[in-house]
Amino acid sequence: MQGKRKKRIVGKIIWGPRKGHLKENGTAPGWMSQPSVYHALIVIFLEFFAWGLLTSPMIMVLNETFPNHTLLLNGLITGVKGMLSFLSAPLIGALSDVWGRKTFLLLTVSFTCAPIPLMKISPMWYFAMISISGIFSVTFSVVFAYVADVTTEEDRGQAYGLVSATFAASLVTSPALGSYLEQAYSENLVVWLATAVALLDIFFILVAVPESLPEKLRPASWGSQISWDKADPFGALKKIGQDQLILLLCVAVFLSYLPEAGEYSCFFVYLRLRMGFSAETVASFIALVGVLSVIAQTLILTVLMKYLGHKGAIMFGLVFEIIQLACYGFGSQDWIMWVAGCMAAMSSVTYPAISAFASSHSSADQQGVAQGIITGIRGLCNGFGPAMFGFIFYLFQVDLKDPPPTNATAVNSEESLIPGPPFAFGTILVIMALLVAIFVPESPHSSVGKGSSRHASSTVETFNQESGHRSIENEPLINESEQEV
Repeated sequence: MQGKRKKRIVGKIIWGPRKGHLKENGTAPGWMSQPSVYHALIVIFLEFFAWGLLTSPMIMVLNETFPNHTLLLNGLITGVKGMLSFLSAPLIGALSDVWGRKTFLLLTVSFTCAPIPLMKISPMWYFAMISISGIFSVTFSVVFAYVADVTTEEDRGQAYGLVSATFAASLVTSPALGSYLEQAYSENLVVWLATAVALLDIFFILVAVPESLPEKLRPASWGSQISWDKADPFGALKKIGQDQLILLLCVAVFLSYLPEAGEYSCFFVYLRLRMGFSAETVASFIALVGVLSVIAQTLILTVLMKYLGHKGAIMFGLVFEIIQLACYGFGSQDWIMWVAGCMAAMSSVTYPAISAFASSHSSADQQGVAQGIITGIRGLCNGFGPAMFGFIFYLFQVDLKDPPPTNATAVNSEESLIPGPPFAFGTILVIMALLVAIFVPESPHSSVGKGSSRHASSTVETFNQESGHRSIENEPLINESEQEV
């Protein structure tokens, strides 16, 4: 029976919310009235498609607004945003566990996309709003909690892979489309088109996205169920230390996503200036990586989760991330960059696998807190990563400030033993993340540390100890209400 359940196709994950959900919410059948993974996919796709359109204009506006020390200020702006996301993510996750997901989907998408129209109206306000928007720029946290509400534990890893694949799919065509429209028409058209897509996303959430949090999981009194201990990010970090399994996952996320965040902040400019890629070649590169990422986060992740489990999928992604960063750091040929892009697509399975692991380890009414903490760690990386890469580029005197002319000759990378110093340093960090992942147990229902030495009948606390949920080590970490749902 269990073997048959594991063979369920992706379409059933999307269209089949857990039993009992409709009875709790009193809604009629139909995807527009009942929550499904489709709603989460559309929200993520539209948000990042809007930002993908601005890939090329954003580089030019950044350079024109801050002609001196471009990378330093880019790291500062992104760092403030990342730090605010780190501080707010646990609170947003905890509030969504009480007030529902839809309200916070609306807030996070609205604030994340708020800076877009300001790009041409006032560039200084645009960058200021990017920093401030970090308070609510935790859409992934709420989306993953939304997905957890409507999927079973065995399907959650595949569903998280679909969400991450949709993020990659949004970047397959949007940067190329934005670059084409910018050259054929103007930057203004690209900015207003991105604004229209963002407004469409907000409108979709308002009129089409149903609430996913079941009524039985919502507390009777809103304010009394929210404690600052749960919402405080530093208090959450202390709490994570009490559950060494979640601690290991968070350390792995920090060490692996820190170089990834830095890479995202400057990589396209690196290809243009350091490697001599044209704008069209960069757009093609993004499209290829996006397509391969979709395949990796759907088909390949499904196979990995089925045959290797959560830990195997995490280690698979980390190994390919090490290869990717090593190619970028030590490679000097164009074909090596393309190979590294393929490796990057394979490494994209890491985060959905970690999110699925943390979700399986958490109780049903604490999914928002779990994903909020993981997203908060990523937000911290989004703050430190770009600054770290900018400082290392500056330290090694690699100038990435100005994009070269279209027919410019690439910098002779062979003159340097390490053409991409930040990527080489990132390789070391991910190797450390892989070593940490080795100590992660095979099952998300296992304990690590003191509790792991006890016999099988001993009880272990989940990482949400305040909620009062406890589980037997050999039993699934879901309560009866989640099984009914």
